[in-house]
Amino acid sequence: MTSSQRLALFDLDHTLLPLDSDYQWADFLARTGRAGDPVEAQRRNEELMERYNAGQLTAEQSAEFMLGLLTRAAPAELNDWHQDFMASIVKPAILPAARALVQEHTRRGDLCAIVTATNEFVTKPIAQAFGIPHLIATVPEMHDDRYTGRIQGVASFQEGKITRVQAWLADMGLTLDSFEVSYFYSDSPNDLPLLEVVTHPVATNPSPALRKIAQARRWPILDLFSDMLDTKS
Repeated sequence: MTSSQRLALFDLDHTLLPLDSDYQWADFLARTGRAGDPVEAQRRNEELMERYNAGQLTAEQSAEFMLGLLTRAAPAELNDWHQDFMASIVKPAILPAARALVQEHTRRGDLCAIVTATNEFVTKPIAQAFGIPHLIATVPEMHDDRYTGRIQGVASFQEGKITRVQAWLADMGLTLDSFEVSYFYSDSPNDLPLLEVVTHPVATNPSPALRKIAQARRWPILDLFSDMLDTKS
């Protein structure tokens, strides 16, 4: 049992970050010639984002392309690429408002985790950069020390986020009911399943669809990046 009576869960893309790390990773690889034909890779990346925004993308369809990118090199080389990605794309996008939100929860001793559909390889260094000790992300399968391009276990997407959070808590002898207060911050209606089971759902930089839902249900709305254009839905 944890001494904390509060649980704080954070979506990552367009919630703590004003960008989509999955999309940006694929774009970074395409622009640097590490994703095969750059034009085709960027076309696939744009297509997947459009389907995601329309609510027409499954975890498996996303993985076919996104996790397929991890098969293009050995983990050591991928790590080198990711260091460049962090330095040039991600770290400049970690803004004070998002850091302050995380620090508010960590200072009062809340149990904190990022819960994201983006894969663990891409997001683990980002969680570390935020100082969040726990990460629940889609796990890319490995075989013989190489990524296979497939998902291992349950993808951390839509209802799968509840499954993964419950399993993570169970490993500590906890459930959602162990906490007097539980928060989940998210921008996307894809996260409605998890938003609906915490005590304090917070629509954060919400897409138009989630903003409408949050207003109807009188959920708090937090605009961390109100001075920035945010097109993810």
